[in-house]
Amino acid sequence: MASGWESKLGRVHQQDCLTGMKELPDGCIDLVFADPPFNIGYRYDIYDDQRDADEYLDWCRQWTQEVIRVLKPDGTFWLAIGDEFAAELKVMITHEHRLCCRSWVIWYYTFGVNCKYNFSRSHTHLFYFVKDREKFTFNADDPHIRVPSARQLVYGDKRANPKGRLPDNTWILRPQDAAECFQPHEDTWYYPRVNGTFRERAGWHGCQMPEQVLGRIIWACSNPGEVVLDPFVGSGTTLAVAKKLGRRFLGFELSERYAAAAQERIDGVNEGDPLAGPENPLLSAPSTDKGIRLEDRQKRLGQAEKSGRSRKRAKTDSSGPRLF
Repeated sequence: MASGWESKLGRVHQQDCLTGMKELPDGCIDLVFADPPFNIGYRYDIYDDQRDADEYLDWCRQWTQEVIRVLKPDGTFWLAIGDEFAAELKVMITHEHRLCCRSWVIWYYTFGVNCKYNFSRSHTHLFYFVKDREKFTFNADDPHIRVPSARQLVYGDKRANPKGRLPDNTWILRPQDAAECFQPHEDTWYYPRVNGTFRERAGWHGCQMPEQVLGRIIWACSNPGEVVLDPFVGSGTTLAVAKKLGRRFLGFELSERYAAAAQERIDGVNEGDPLAGPENPLLSAPSTDKGIRLEDRQKRLGQAEKSGRSRKRAKTDSSGPRLF
């Protein structure tokens, strides 16, 4: 039977994360994923998401320090954060807390937040930190985190690695909408925000991460049986995915209502259950009568260009070259 801090595993604890993490010993956690409030005025159950900037940053300094304390020497810390404080937190964690930032991932999605007087918000920053720049977990050959390469999807090249390639560090939901963008040397990941119409949607929390995004992180940066911590449980996605993937887990949630609902969600899944959502959005676009496949689009573009050149030649032949 588990004793001491290990008796806390497998549950959502309804308490402030600072209080909860202070009850954990040094160096006991393998992987932390934190998706804290962004301080943008979002209407949570009980948390005030519109603090003075200095107050917010001081609070972040406190809880990130506790995250680092409870991480093992070879532990990993992923942080999801919005535009408003991304730069400040990155500097704080690398320069004050002395963690190594292995990657600054951009998670791009469709179904972004519509803005009336600005461009629609359609991305989140995902910082990937490790305590030791030489010793950490990164399961590069795990097939769940690899994606099809351009050699496989576009060129049909026999030299393509059948396992695919590692994702770029910009993750994007609908690459079929941007056939000439987000090439392998760029830095964007691709997966949808959990929309209100999605089957995956829990329905009682507005800030729900997709299971497949958490799956990629947990597969890559931890091993079965290791401990995953989420200081801001929210809808419970991190812990539900950790359970499905055979990791041990615990988390903290300030709201009694959110904590109870998240625990119910976690209790309803089992190790080995599939993750919600398509594993690879590159291959998951639905086909419709009006849909245009990538090769059809390229063919139509080629035909349009050819037709345009033919019309230009015809006008030149009939009336001479145009000067304006």
